[in-house]
Amino acid sequence: MSTLSPKTLKTPPPRHEAHLLLSYPRPHILLLTLNRPKELNSLSRALRIDIGHVLDWFETEPDLWILIVTGAGRVFCAGGDLKPWTEDVMAGTAEGVGRVFKARQGIGSMSRRQSSKPWIAAVNGNGAFGGGAEALLNFDLVVASEKALFGFPEPQIGVVAAASGLERLVRAVGRQLAAELLLTGKSISAVEARDRFGFVNLVVPVDEVVPRAITLAESILENSPDAIRSTKRALSDSYLYGNIEEASRAHVISPESLAVFSGDNIKEGLAAYVEGRRPNWSNPKL
Repeated sequence: MSTLSPKTLKTPPPRHEAHLLLSYPRPHILLLTLNRPKELNSLSRALRIDIGHVLDWFETEPDLWILIVTGAGRVFCAGGDLKPWTEDVMAGTAEGVGRVFKARQGIGSMSRRQSSKPWIAAVNGNGAFGGGAEALLNFDLVVASEKALFGFPEPQIGVVAAASGLERLVRAVGRQLAAELLLTGKSISAVEARDRFGFVNLVVPVDEVVPRAITLAESILENSPDAIRSTKRALSDSYLYGNIEEASRAHVISPESLAVFSGDNIKEGLAAYVEGRRPNWSNPKL
């Protein structure tokens, strides 16, 4: 279900069930709310499919420039819905971790997806765990509730975090800090995630999580969407390539970077600078 879509959208959002809410708090911003509060927003198969379809649409919709994801209720996301998978394990029919790798975009269609647009995680309530924590490590910015906890408890129940979160955590915080989280299965506070581990940007009161995420998105919207997409590509390439030179070469020749110099926004930005006014950005050419 969706709130009224902006008239500026070029294409309507795909159909989806009530476990996923779409809203548009400001021009060019899509707010996606995981809406399975009784199940702690765990990612059922149906929810994962709907998220995938919506994110595919978001990526190609020119009027949407920034994504914010949050959760309804008291937890951002508790990871994958283990109930049906547990039944398969007990019956001896589960596929194992290979099932995770077959999900091209990762858990919830988020943990491995390479988007050309900025993503902000608005981690509400008591935080993110397991696959939910793996997914948020693929976000560009994280705003967290002061009550939020983060953890990878998979080993405590005999399973493995295998949706790219382990590797991203090592890149983000280093081997020893990652090992502390991953090998013990312990949870850390939002303040510790910000000050010691460094994968949270802002820690705010519970009722300010989404508003502060929107404010952060608005500060990004002050910039050229073409330049932001190129910069986002550089951030992603820094993870994907083995060294700085490879990442730099890939970034310079990327479609997002080439579009900067062939688009209208570079002309508008330079003209506004010369004329001493605020630029009036237009939709990038995807």
